[in-house]
Amino acid sequence: MTLLLSWLGVDSRGPASIYIASDSRISWGNSCTWDYGRKVFGFKNHPDILGYCGNVLFASQVLSQIIDIGDEGLLFDSKASCKEKFEAIKEKIIQIFKFYPDNIKGDSLVILHASRDSNVSKYSKQLFFCHKIEWERSKGWSGKPAKFNDYSDTLLVLGSGKNEFLKKFKEYQKSKNQKTSRAVFHCFCDTLSSIKDKYCGGVPQLVDLYRIGNSKNFGIIKSKKRYLLGVNITNLTNFNNIEWRNELFEVCDGNTMERFPEAQKQPNPVNSQ
Repeated sequence: MTLLLSWLGVDSRGPASIYIASDSRISWGNSCTWDYGRKVFGFKNHPDILGYCGNVLFASQVLSQIIDIGDEGLLFDSKASCKEKFEAIKEKIIQIFKFYPDNIKGDSLVILHASRDSNVSKYSKQLFFCHKIEWERSKGWSGKPAKFNDYSDTLLVLGSGKNEFLKKFKEYQKSKNQKTSRAVFHCFCDTLSSIKDKYCGGVPQLVDLYRIGNSKNFGIIKSKKRYLLGVNITNLTNFNNIEWRNELFEVCDGNTMERFPEAQKQPNPVNSQ
């Protein structure tokens, strides 16, 4: 199914960033799995990011379409509020889903949308937005906004790996890294590396928004290998065209795959191995 979550990063000035992270595994019942499925997306021309769990074929196709339609300026106005953008995305998803064959809709679909409001101060408590839209065969469509705290914390945790993450996150909430972005990412990577749910797996995928600028896809360094959106990246020289993070959430050099000397260390007090 998936392990999908969003979280808010807060610094001394207020909300500073919002993230969506996912695993990379796609599964077909109990028969087989594939650890190269894209599950997070970011607009290039707008401060908006998306993720999904559930019906892979529909979500991966439609979110790609929505990204391109939005970046061409055909989905919402560049000055639209977060809520207005969410409503436009939701309306388009529901519109397209009506034409999706009923016998392959599956049982559930969840789309996660996070955004930044360009109409408020960059230090406002209302700067960021996070909401989910969900379809269940037995209930139809519904939605739920995320609850924001005054500190770095999870916003929404979704998918079949949810319970394993939340159980482990209790340890991180008691650690010296509590109420930090790195604690959430540490727990995410820790959960994914030892998860019992066979429908979750592969390397982490990560996309985010800061106070300024549009979305950013992070490269992930795991076991001395580079990955972007679940795909192993090799045989190139311009690795530092993107920002790289390791499983400790440390900023790394894409060439050496080591933490930049000037970058802050981010030790994991719960799982130090």
